[in-house]
Amino acid sequence: MHIAVDAMGGDHTPAVNIEGAIEALKCQEDLSIILVGDEKVINPLVIPYYQGFGDRLSIRHASEVITMHDSPAQALRKKKDSSVNVMYGLHKTKQVAAVISSGNTGAMITGGLMTLRRLKGVRRPSLAGVLPTEQGISILLDSGANVNCKPTHLVQFAEMGAIYCQRMLDKDTPRVGLLNIGEEPTKGNELALETYELLSELPLNFIGNVEGRDIFKGVADVIVCDGFIGNIVLKFAEGTIGFLKSALRKHTSKSWLAKGGLLLLAPTLAAITKMMDYSEYGGAPLLGLNGVSVVCHGGSNAKALKNGILVARRFVENQVNQLIQAKLTLK
Repeated sequence: MHIAVDAMGGDHTPAVNIEGAIEALKCQEDLSIILVGDEKVINPLVIPYYQGFGDRLSIRHASEVITMHDSPAQALRKKKDSSVNVMYGLHKTKQVAAVISSGNTGAMITGGLMTLRRLKGVRRPSLAGVLPTEQGISILLDSGANVNCKPTHLVQFAEMGAIYCQRMLDKDTPRVGLLNIGEEPTKGNELALETYELLSELPLNFIGNVEGRDIFKGVADVIVCDGFIGNIVLKFAEGTIGFLKSALRKHTSKSWLAKGGLLLLAPTLAAITKMMDYSEYGGAPLLGLNGVSVVCHGGSNAKALKNGILVARRFVENQVNQLIQAKLTLK
């Protein structure tokens, strides 16, 4: 399987992206990676690995980069030879089975729609973000691709999320919850009320409304909301986890007793830290796209890139898109 990696995307380009690609190649012998970006920059960093991986590792030159500050639509039109455009071109011509980037999220979403289009029957693709919970992980969608949504969009997010959980998380009957300001069916704005009614009529394991305080309890496997709210939730969770880590370091450094207690708790804290580490989960796939695109955090380290690549590989292998299209075109 061939996967294209945006070597120029993210905050730590290109070294971290290359390192993540190498680690993914070590994990999967049937995997081949095309690093997309400025060949003059990438090649010196890749030369030491050619002998070990042969033709499983290659470079596709792209002379331009879409930065985090660029307007996605404008940049995609003006920077025709950007790494994002080149990656999607490789995907469209079936030279790769998936693309992955930790660069400009808007460019990845817009570029995917412009080049690959949507799956038949899909109204709007949705970013499936991952949240750690007491029960494992939950999928939050939309996580930022669609700021303004209609009830029918949220319903499709629920359907696509349920399929993703079944195929990627091995959950036979994933629990679907609607993010709302209260548990009662009568709570929320018009969008929430109409969506609740529609979800109640579908053959999904719909558990009703889910409040923000219940997300980390893992009460739902799929949490549905519009992209505006979803992105806020995702970044708030990221900030909260960072705050807890910082507060723990700060307060345990104040006394020898606290430091001693920290040593005793070290194995437990290591397990909790691993559970909360976003790099463990790779990236967010864009569900509903007529192709496979995984968007990673802009600050991703090599581990996150590696896991994002492995998510993309499993997505292709488990035929998630085929199942989504089959489900939505039957309606």
